[in-house]
Amino acid sequence: MPNQQVSQLDRVFHGLADPTRRAVLKRLSTGPAPVTELANPFNMSLPSFLQHLDVLEECGLVKSRKAGRVRTYQLTPQPLQVAENWLEQQRSLWSRRLDQLDSYLSDLKEQNS
Repeated sequence: MPNQQVSQLDRVFHGLADPTRRAVLKRLSTGPAPVTELANPFNMSLPSFLQHLDVLEECGLVKSRKAGRVRTYQLTPQPLQVAENWLEQQRSLWSRRLDQLDSYLSDLKEQNS
């Protein structure tokens, strides 16, 4: 995997590592929302919440725009494709390994019978 993809993968997993950020992404999956709406369900100060939004924006999972005094965020799901591809490679690798183990154990069982 090229270094750029590894770096992007690291950023995406960093963005997904926190339950608050995952909840924000879930909310944004239904459509764009202003900061106040996104922050409302969480029992934390606005500056602390804004740090979560900064992390999500830095890793490319959201983007924001400002209209007047209102900053609105929206989901940008394309970076999730890098994580999905990596997870699929891992799933495929482990599936093959488990199939090999199953075959090996079946052979052992036949030899001992």
